[in-house]
Amino acid sequence: MSKRDYYEVLGISKGASTDEIKKAFRKKAKELHPDRNSDNPNAEAQFKEANEAYDCLKDAEKKAAYDRYGHAAFEGGMGGGGARGAHPGGDFSSAFSDVFDDLFGDFMGGQRGGGGRQRATRGADLRYNLRVSLEDAFRGLQKTINVPTTVSCTACDGTGAEGGAEPTTCPTCNGMGKVRAQQGFFTVERTCPTCNGLGQMIKNPCKVCHGHGRVEKDRSLSVNIPAGVETGTRIRLAGEGEAGLRGGPPGDLYIFIEVANHKLFERESTNLYCRVPVSMAKAALGGAIEVPTIDGGRGRVQIPEGSQSGRQMRLRGKGMPALRGGTVGDMFIELAVETPVNLTPRQKEILKEFEDLSEENNNPESRSFFSSVKGFWDGMKG
Repeated sequence: MSKRDYYEVLGISKGASTDEIKKAFRKKAKELHPDRNSDNPNAEAQFKEANEAYDCLKDAEKKAAYDRYGHAAFEGGMGGGGARGAHPGGDFSSAFSDVFDDLFGDFMGGQRGGGGRQRATRGADLRYNLRVSLEDAFRGLQKTINVPTTVSCTACDGTGAEGGAEPTTCPTCNGMGKVRAQQGFFTVERTCPTCNGLGQMIKNPCKVCHGHGRVEKDRSLSVNIPAGVETGTRIRLAGEGEAGLRGGPPGDLYIFIEVANHKLFERESTNLYCRVPVSMAKAALGGAIEVPTIDGGRGRVQIPEGSQSGRQMRLRGKGMPALRGGTVGDMFIELAVETPVNLTPRQKEILKEFEDLSEENNNPESRSFFSSVKGFWDGMKG
């Protein structure tokens, strides 16, 4: 079976330019790659056919021989100068690697320039720890922070070269940022040692940034802290990280929130807890008490007669707002019955009289406890 015309294989005209040839092969490689055509048994053969066509047409010498003699240029007995005996399909890895960066570079997060070389690098992301009060987390706030970072050098417009001159192409790798060496049957590819993979050289480094294209600087940023933030909440400021290298895009700034402990309230998600001491008499007789709320107001709570330490009462809607959504938590009041101290002789006398008048049903918890204790001791004796 005769071979198809290489221009037909790539879907281009005979007068196509080098860029058009490469673009056509890139398109074919995406369409025909075996990994993306598992249901097409002919995909691999078609993929190799496209690779063979590109391997020939990308090379000016081979292309000239093919344009003159067709497929016969690479068969025995025909002329063609340097093309003699050089089969166009003989270097699969070389042809495909020419467009590999273009096909998959975006998925690897790299910033690519012409010829597949790495011309620019994205700046690093930064982290800033911000501590706020519980009141600030309740209300939300606008806060100005100072962030030490790197910014693009204004003296060289971020190029790293004196006067903003454009860097020159690295002579070792011809701007590819990588060099290849043949080792037996294998081709080894490594980062270019001359330009460290950048594909470019700076002859006259900028005196301000010393060729880095970036300088260190503290920046003042206004940050909006939404109501309802919790410890661990992360806020992203796109493009506010370190400046990119050689004109690359900047990184992002991530602000991590820490909510400080409060003297009165403890937080659990959107709910607040407040431990309120009450006198022994108030707990026994019952009555109303005032408690603080996180919004700076006051809440009124009715204590039932005979309340014990640990008893909780709820104030609905007096907790924290949810970070995403319109819901608001509740506030729980936990009673702590306080034993009086520093008693006067008269107070002691009254309490002694109260103790003498007390009956078992005045202290049901004590009665239940000592009943259990008596049963335990009796059991031990038995």
